[in-house]
Amino acid sequence: MKMFLLGAAAGYVLGAKAGRGRYEQIVRTYRKIADHPMVQGAAGVARAKVGETFGRSQR
Repeated sequence: MKMFLLGAAAGYVLGAKAGRGRYEQIVRTYRKIADHPMVQGAAGVARAKVGETFGRSQR
């Protein structure tokens, strides 16, 4: 537990030093990847597989 808290604290400090600009850059990159058609297709396939595995119907 101590290692987790130490890691979280280090991540917070390093993230704070990186600043808002770096955060915005990471968010833009994430959205660009998440909105890509191939990623959307793979997510749909994964969603369907999970639905089949747990016997839930799709929406």
